[in-house]
Amino acid sequence: MHRWLVESIWLGHTALSWLLAVSLALAAWALVHGVVLVLSRRLARLAAAYPQSPVDIAAAVVRGTRGWLLLLLALAIAARVLHLPGEMHAAMGHLIYVLVGVQLALLLSRLLERSLEHLAEREGAPRNPVLLGIIKWSVQLVVWVVLLLAVLSNAGINVNAFIASLGIGGVAVALAAQSVLGDLLATISIGLDKPFAVGESIAFDDVSGTVSHVGIKSTRLRSLSGEEIAISNAQLLGKRVHNYSRMQERRVAYALGISIDTPREKAESLVHEVRALIAAIDGVRFDRGHLTGFGESSLDYEFVYHVLSPDFARHRDIQQHITLAILALVERLQVRLITPTHVLSTPQS
Repeated sequence: MHRWLVESIWLGHTALSWLLAVSLALAAWALVHGVVLVLSRRLARLAAAYPQSPVDIAAAVVRGTRGWLLLLLALAIAARVLHLPGEMHAAMGHLIYVLVGVQLALLLSRLLERSLEHLAEREGAPRNPVLLGIIKWSVQLVVWVVLLLAVLSNAGINVNAFIASLGIGGVAVALAAQSVLGDLLATISIGLDKPFAVGESIAFDDVSGTVSHVGIKSTRLRSLSGEEIAISNAQLLGKRVHNYSRMQERRVAYALGISIDTPREKAESLVHEVRALIAAIDGVRFDRGHLTGFGESSLDYEFVYHVLSPDFARHRDIQQHITLAILALVERLQVRLITPTHVLSTPQS
């Protein structure tokens, strides 16, 4: 056996030399891979104990280490050390360069992606998955294109012409896909400015509904009548969007008209009593109430109050309560309500 190991020659080296090289490569891989596993577990425990800290970023970066890449790298270094004949020696050098580049690209991608997520979480605002997805995709594209150019340059290929063709091709693609790029930039603007988010109720023009999805090209809404409405992000960005989900309270201007021949005492009493009944409602902040002037056939009033809740059903309940209370009041005062087209008479006692 020993004689065979010494006398057997493969690619200019004995079997014993190959056996020693592979054994050392496997030992080095086991050592480095073990260190990575231990470090990854300790960083994971620290990240769980201290969330939203840079340790979490470090743990994500270490998890980007690939064991199979380390194994291939160890074997390639061992073959490089043996000084293989001919072009195989140079090929091993290129292979080592590629393996190191791929591993560094994986680590850099993890570092940039987790850093972006960390910044988004630290802001305290809801994550925008579309924007994060676009940024992650862009980061990965840049990292891997740079790696490809570096590998080609290391192999002796002139990449200047390739870079120039990329620039010309990029201009051509941008001209051919202006609308798509416009929607993409609008998506990024929506993600950064955050005028609305998924699940919020918005309205623009004569359209209103709940945002169900914000995509790379379009935003989809579930309308009040049930159908889904899609609009391109570039068009939506040019609209005046009303976001009802971020409303803190509702301002209501309640108009009222009574007959113009109502006695002054009753007209004045109506102001004071309506003011009092609105101010007494829980969850309402009364603003003002006045007899604003004379209509064509009515004395016109305006009462302004704020419902201290954005809930639309709560707003309608309060408005109904006020309307029923005013009906009872005009019955008691024996005055007539006036609308622009009708005269509503109350029974006389």
